[in-house]
Amino acid sequence: MPDFGKYGPREWVGLLMLALLAILVPAAYLWSGQAYYLILATRIVIFALAAVGLNLALGLGGMVSLGHAMYLGIGAYSVGILSELGIPQGYVHLAVAVGVGALVAFPVGMVCLRTSGMAFIMITLAFAQMAYFVAVGLKRFGGEDGLPVAARSQVAALDLSDGLMFYLLALAILGLVLLGLQRLIHSRFGMALQGSRINERRMSAMGFPVLRCRLLAYVLSAEICVVAGILLANFTRFVSPSYMQWSMSGELIVMVVLGGMGTLLGPVIGAASLVSLEELLTGLHLESLPTLSRLLGDHSLALVGLFVILVTLELHRGLLGSLRSSGDPS
Repeated sequence: MPDFGKYGPREWVGLLMLALLAILVPAAYLWSGQAYYLILATRIVIFALAAVGLNLALGLGGMVSLGHAMYLGIGAYSVGILSELGIPQGYVHLAVAVGVGALVAFPVGMVCLRTSGMAFIMITLAFAQMAYFVAVGLKRFGGEDGLPVAARSQVAALDLSDGLMFYLLALAILGLVLLGLQRLIHSRFGMALQGSRINERRMSAMGFPVLRCRLLAYVLSAEICVVAGILLANFTRFVSPSYMQWSMSGELIVMVVLGGMGTLLGPVIGAASLVSLEELLTGLHLESLPTLSRLLGDHSLALVGLFVILVTLELHRGLLGSLRSSGDPS
């Protein structure tokens, strides 16, 4: 039994968010029969999974990647292309996506990790743009117009056409990934990865295989984004080259920074905040605030940028990262 008395504010906020996603969202859907909040929660879970994956490389490994949208696209296109070819089985989609993701992530990681700083950022961006233009060139599979997915992947006895079942599957995958990352963070590998972020030269001098450690973290991070891409394609029933654009990678970085880099549940909080705020402002009617309405016009989403700026300036470690953890000194 965990000792809840030792939990700090950071752990309690994280647990509250997970309880909201796991209990209140399904309960609200079953009670009201309204699919809107279930759809919103599903989007949050999928992007939270992708942000959690990026956080392994960015928050724990210090690898600022503008190319992780490429792996989101690999997962999505694996579903779209295989479905178009008449292969609906989910386990085939997963195997192909993870296999292709690994085949891409290993050489890309090897090249990128030979550099650091701005060079690393630009090379990851270049690889993502290459993948984007490859997707645009797939005329057989929609090209720049994208490709509709006729039906969701078939997974054993699960009926993923049911929105609640699909949501629970996505949430279960997120939970398993978080559990695995919690164990990884406190393992020898996790400590070596965080040490290499703080002082790579000292870790190398102590005999740790820094390059191998960071490469493994990069590949694991990429594979989590691949799985998120599989879920995204099933959720939207559509795949598009836009999933691989650098702006998608930038949005994932914002989620990680907003929630708290290097924290386990920070990316989940960041994804929930950003997706919810975007959804709120998209449907916001500002008739009751005429001055603000005239000022913003059709650009109410500009408030998202203002929110991110305020959080970054006032809470340097993000929404969750700025809260005290049980491991922090009193």
